Amino acid sequence: MSDSAESYRDLGRRLSNWGRWGDDDESGTLNLLTEECRVAAAALVESGEMFDLGIPLDEHGPQTGGTGRQNPLHIMTRTPLDPPASSGFHYFDDALFAHLQSATQLDGLAHVAYDGELYNGVPVEAVSWSGAARLGMQHYASRIQGRGVLLDLPRLGGRARLDAAEPVTAADLDRAVQAEGVEIRSGDILFVRTGWITVFSEDRDREAFFATEPGLALDAAEWLRERDIAFVAADNWGVEVAPAPDGSEMPLHCVLIRDLGMPLGEMLDLEAAAAHADSTGRWEFQATCLALPVTGGIGSILLPTVTF
Repeated sequence: MSDSAESYRDLGRRLSNWGRWGDDDESGTLNLLTEECRVAAAALVESGEMFDLGIPLDEHGPQTGGTGRQNPLHIMTRTPLDPPASSGFHYFDDALFAHLQSATQLDGLAHVAYDGELYNGVPVEAVSWSGAARLGMQHYASRIQGRGVLLDLPRLGGRARLDAAEPVTAADLDRAVQAEGVEIRSGDILFVRTGWITVFSEDRDREAFFATEPGLALDAAEWLRERDIAFVAADNWGVEVAPAPDGSEMPLHCVLIRDLGMPLGEMLDLEAAAAHADSTGRWEFQATCLALPVTGGIGSILLPTVTF
């Protein structure tokens, strides 16, 4: 067992939420999104300006096929070439073929395991070719709504985006909170802007986008746990810095998903919302992140919006 593996294991044991919401819990930190949190978030809406944080759901997405995931394929199943009914009624139909984690996406609680266990001690045998018998997407797909806070890390240094493989530490998160003058509260939905999505959306360089990424360092796990963040989403492909500085494989995923029970949002486009927040000085808003309630689903296409 490597030192790096011991490191995230030890951290995970110390921060663990297993049993916090009951031994049979299948929603993890989304339990923090209470009715009171949603009511308070609704009161944040002032101008009504809404921003869609998802990237286009089409064949031009960022996937390269390197992880077995392909970009979504949209096809028509009924077109004007099909005859109308005798009454003149004419309808059209279509279908979408997509990996559930191919565009803006949610990593669910059955997505990551180590040492034979998923979140809350669920054995990995709960996942089979038919899906996840425990921790499936149907348990929490519609629960992610509350107060959102955007932390803009490149803004701290006057940059358009962070550098490749640049870690965002707990101290960096504190600096962003102070610079924006925003308060972090229990049950918050945290959006972390690195600017990395522009490697795909502006540079159109899929290979560079997936080769590495700036993102949260491992010590951010304790920062998130201490503040009882309900959900964290970022504009890179994996939330955490990659490659991990210690050489381990996705250590923050292991701690956040498996130990804390925190689903993750990935590949959001935060550019327009961040520009609006900067121009208005408003870094808090109502956030809604809807996923698909796929029974036994491991992850999902994510539909995130924020309203100021």
